[in-house]
Amino acid sequence: MNVEKTIGVGAPLIPQQRGEQVLDAAVRYAEERHWDVFAGTWLEVDAGRERCSCGDLDCPSPGAHPARPDWATQATGSAVAARRMWAKQPNSSVLLPTGRTFDALDVPESAGCLALARMERMEIQLGPITSTPHRRMLFFVLPGGALKVADLARKLGWPPSSLDLVARGEGDYVVAPPTRMGARGAVQWARQPTAANRWLPDAEELVSALAYACGRETADARGR
Repeated sequence: MNVEKTIGVGAPLIPQQRGEQVLDAAVRYAEERHWDVFAGTWLEVDAGRERCSCGDLDCPSPGAHPARPDWATQATGSAVAARRMWAKQPNSSVLLPTGRTFDALDVPESAGCLALARMERMEIQLGPITSTPHRRMLFFVLPGGALKVADLARKLGWPPSSLDLVARGEGDYVVAPPTRMGARGAVQWARQPTAANRWLPDAEELVSALAYACGRETADARGR
């Protein structure tokens, strides 16, 4: 699914991500958004095939996951430190820890597009949104939002276990553009970071539309 075409009225994909180097992106996130960044695994070519630098031939997220167990302590908001980090391995993925300057609400792409259209009609102020090659969309919200999602969904009548709505908060991370996730392609911005969306929404403002869209997708899947 082409996210840009599906969303239609949303912001176009961020221009810099087309051909942008991961180092430049990491530095820009640290400088412009004050996001912590850290370098993850990368893709290597072995016998003509790409594989993850972690060495696992069946890696579920090739070239796009932490390279070391202490990744949380390595994350930095310093552009100088980011440059040093990527100088060691220029092809490392760009990963952003959640639970610090933002949390993320992770939903299927189809549900995310449906919810986004609804939120735009309601004129809800949104933060940045990523789209992954795994057909997921991640909505950035204020830190601490991940802890509210389950209770908010229950109050709306949705059992959290029935929704494909993943709340990413403290101790987790998201993969940032322009990181490539194996042969599937690269992570992109469905709604790019701009000065206008520097102030993130609270999870409470988004959960209703996201839960409804996820619930509808589940019901449709059962009906097929």
